[in-house]
Amino acid sequence: MERMEHIISEEQAGDRIDKVVSALDPEWSRTQVQQWIKGGSVLVNGLPVKTNHKCGTGDRLEIMIPDPEELDVIPEEMDLDIYFEDQDVLVVNKPKGMVVHPAPGHMSGTLVNGLMAHCKDLSGINGVLRPGIVHRIDKDTSGLLMVAKNDLAHECLVNQLVEKTVTRKYKALVHGNIPHDFGTIDAPLGRDVKDRQSMTVVDNGKHAITHFNVLERYNDFTFVECQLETGRTHQIRVHMKYIGYPLAGDPKYGPKKTLDIGGQALHAGLLGFDHPRTGEYLEFEAPLPSYFEQLLDKLRENH
Repeated sequence: MERMEHIISEEQAGDRIDKVVSALDPEWSRTQVQQWIKGGSVLVNGLPVKTNHKCGTGDRLEIMIPDPEELDVIPEEMDLDIYFEDQDVLVVNKPKGMVVHPAPGHMSGTLVNGLMAHCKDLSGINGVLRPGIVHRIDKDTSGLLMVAKNDLAHECLVNQLVEKTVTRKYKALVHGNIPHDFGTIDAPLGRDVKDRQSMTVVDNGKHAITHFNVLERYNDFTFVECQLETGRTHQIRVHMKYIGYPLAGDPKYGPKKTLDIGGQALHAGLLGFDHPRTGEYLEFEAPLPSYFEQLLDKLRENH
């Protein structure tokens, strides 16, 4: 069990204890922190408190962080759409609606469950819940992912992501009519203090750059291609909202009145990287899923 101390600042005085503690680490959810408080793992000035306890300036918090649960991922047979596979790397086209890796409370039906049934050799760098996972795309985003089958491949692919040499292009449908053909969004991203499950543009956030170009315009929508220079959580969804063109169908960042398509219209269509063993540049392209094509056809008819 890890132990952490924190002194309440003037700015935090008056805030609920669960809000203060969950803001200390982006990996801690408020629900998780509330469980810790109820279990006596969070003390204020040496005493247990309730989750709605209001903090005072100078209060000393002691947080006993429980050890993570030992979880096993069960392999599940799935019909995976694999574009490439050798001894080091696997490239798979993930369907819309599938979560990439398990998490506590959601241990089945994920891409990792399917990968583990398909091949036993996946890198262990990201631990038992995320074997082989080098990068992620959101549940309702479809498209290509590279998966590492050993630790050397994993490190090489992660380094390419850090050095921004991986090519990642997405197709997206956004609300509104973008007047210019090209653009670059350079705006740092971080957790939204009002909603910890969301990201937003913040001054002290992580560096994030998205390039886009317009492919087609319709009455009230624009079809764009976005190229990631960095890969932050929800980057395209937040950046396009930031410039006033949120993704169609996006329940989190889109307008209240958006298309009912079960999540954002976003597809990771092109992926290119240097093979970790041979150094050869590999590039793969996955066509738009059928729902996306049908949606564009309908917009073209109405235009």
